[in-house]
Amino acid sequence: MKARFSLLSLLGSGIALIAVLMSASGVFAQDSNTGAGPFAALTGVMLLFFVVFGLAAYVYASLAVQTIAKKTGTANDWLAWIPIANLFLMLSVAKKPMWWFILFLIPLVGVVMMIIVWMAVAEARGKPNWWGILMIVPLVNFVVPGYLAWAD
Repeated sequence: MKARFSLLSLLGSGIALIAVLMSASGVFAQDSNTGAGPFAALTGVMLLFFVVFGLAAYVYASLAVQTIAKKTGTANDWLAWIPIANLFLMLSVAKKPMWWFILFLIPLVGVVMMIIVWMAVAEARGKPNWWGILMIVPLVNFVVPGYLAWAD
């Protein structure tokens, strides 16, 4: 979710996790004649992959947002590690009003707000504001926070 994750990548990961857990229903059944051994192993490996990848992406996004906050001189940069509070930190870095948080909760408006906030964050870091627009491009949205955080 963020990076920070984009909301769409977090939603996709959540849906994938639910799909994997639902496919593991044969593992939790009481009947041992289902023959779900290899399928259960595959489900477990996929679940482990999603958890490890999700955790690594969360740490990366939190470190990037915390570094951006430090470099812009924003107070309370540790808020980058708290899932909802990092939105308030991003609004503070972007110098936007805190009531904009409510707009993040509205479907589709939240995506537009994310772009606007990331554009302002890019400007706060002295980069072109079109870097914020790149946050809607899949896979590129992993690069943008790192670039804004660690590129000088």
